[in-house]
Parts: sequence; structure tokens; C-alpha cells
Amino acid sequence: MSTTPLSTRRLTSYAHGGGCACKIPPGELEAVVAGLAGGQPTAPAVDGASLLVGLDDGDDAAVVVLPDGSAVVSTTDFFTPVVDDAYDWGRIAATNALSDVYAMGGEPLVALNLLCWPRDQLPAELAAEVLRGGLDAARGAGCFVAGGHSVDDPEPKYGMAVTGRVDPARLLRNDSGEAGRPLTLTKPLGLGVLNNRHKATGEVFEEAVAVMTRLNRDASRAALAGGARCATDVTGFGLLGHLYKLARASGVTAVVDAAAVPYLAGTRESLADGFLPGGSRRNLDWVAPHLSAGPGVDDDELLLLADAQTSGGLLVAGEVPGSPVVGELVPRGEHVVVIR
Repeated sequence: MSTTPLSTRRLTSYAHGGGCACKIPPGELEAVVAGLAGGQPTAPAVDGASLLVGLDDGDDAAVVVLPDGSAVVSTTDFFTPVVDDAYDWGRIAATNALSDVYAMGGEPLVALNLLCWPRDQLPAELAAEVLRGGLDAARGAGCFVAGGHSVDDPEPKYGMAVTGRVDPARLLRNDSGEAGRPLTLTKPLGLGVLNNRHKATGEVFEEAVAVMTRLNRDASRAALAGGARCATDVTGFGLLGHLYKLARASGVTAVVDAAAVPYLAGTRESLADGFLPGGSRRNLDWVAPHLSAGPGVDDDELLLLADAQTSGGLLVAGEVPGSPVVGELVPRGEHVVVIR
């Protein structure tokens, strides 16, 4: 086992990428799961339960309706280190996994840890710190943590499988967007480029950590209270990627006001210095054939809008008090996404 002091360990140096930027590119992923969508039984499953939300529209989590009319929401998410601090990484990864439940309008109930750890390279004390961070994030959400699974892996990874409850009549779904609804973004962008800079230089961005560890619970509840029925969270596919999936599923066009989109301090400077995750470029390449950009929107602006986020905010078809409106849904036109 390595004898390097814990205080000098850089967890991000053990990973080929970082956070949700490590996702399989969206176009490749859709090709992989294409044969699985729509392949579920049409009749109710065991004891009368039925699948309400599955693979078809790329929603953030699955929803199963139980015989009594209640519903459970289920998801999983894990990734490589996005920051060097083990405790913070645990909090970020757990917050990100919990977000999928909030993005569906649900409340998390129980989570299981998913831990991959290079036991011959990194000490168990660091793994304990990761798990402690995840436990604290789950406790903040009022969610039980009941064990999990671990494997010896040359690259560290951590996340959670989360099960929650949701009212099937008040879901937030990808396919429920309607023309005329505003688009609200509940966290600023820039997490991808700032995390990329952190991995390369060791600079710590406290504001980014604070954003990534902030639960989407309050935003989800506010969206539901305001009558929203369509939302997604903004993670590895970037704002443009997740917006494209939402607009495509809803049969509308999404119009984004680029000047209204909020960014973390240092984002544009970090992009100018070359700190761009590879996943951000892949996101833009995927959406580009379905995208129209106005004359004042350059490639850098599009890359920021496509930047691969980790534990980002909710993108809601509706207004959320305290969060900026960044665009609107309009009837489907020539393009699925329009940037002005």
C-alpha cells in the first residue's frame, strides 16, 4: 500500500476523468440502450405493480406504481473523484445521486452505497471519509443509508442507488413540457470547467463545492408547488444535452436566452485558459445537428452551455421562486433547441 501522507493525496489523479464528465457520450449511450426501450411487459407486473416511467424518454429515474396507487422512484449514480477532498467527494456524489429522485418530483427514502476502491493504492481511511461524506449528505435529505456494495478497482468510484416515493399524479417528467412554459435553471453552470481546472492545478473552488453539495430538494418542492410537471436535472450531458432530451420527448422547441444563464465565478476565465472536459465537446457535437444559434452566440458560449456538470441544478418547465428564467418552450419548429 502507498505510504504517501493522507494530506497530500490527490484523489483526482487516480481517475481518467472526473465526476459526471466521465459519462458515456449521450449519442453512444442511446445506441447502447436503444433495444431496451419499450421492451417492458404491457400487463401489470408482480402483484399488480406496473412500470410508469422507464427508458423510453431518458428520464432521470424509474417509477413503479404499486397496487395501492402509490409509487416508488428508483435510480443509481456513481462516478470518479471530482475533487481531491475525500469527504467532499462523498457529499457531492451522494447529492448527485439523490438529485435524480428530486428531478422526478420525489422524496428519497433509502440509499445503498456503491464503492469502487484501489485498496493497494489508497488507504481505507480515505474510503471511510468518502462514505462519511455520503452519509452526511443523505442525512441532510432525511434519507436512510442501509449498506451497499464495494469492489476492489484500480480507479476509485463512488455513488449511491436511491429509492424514494413519489405521487404518480404529480411527476416531473421529460415528456410533459408544454409550449408557452418558461424554463428555469436552479443552479449556475460552470462546474465542468472548474472541476477540470481543479484536477489539473489543485486549485480549490469553494463556491463550486457548495453548489455541488446543495440538495435539489427545495427546488423540486417549489417546482411542484408552482404546478410544474416537466423537469430534469443538469448533469453530465450539460444544459444543452438535457434540454434537448426534454424538448425532444415533449415535442416542443426549447429557446434559451444565453445572456440569462448564470455561471459560477471563474468559469469563463477557466474556459479561456483551456480547462474544458472532453465530455463537454462531445455533448455539443451530439446536440449540434438539432441546434440553431443566433449570430451573437459563438463556439465558446455553446461549449459553456454544453459543459458537463456534476450535481447541477434542476431545469424546470415552469417558474421556481429565486431562480432565473433562462428561456421558454415554444411549438416545435425546424430545430429542437434554439439559442439566442
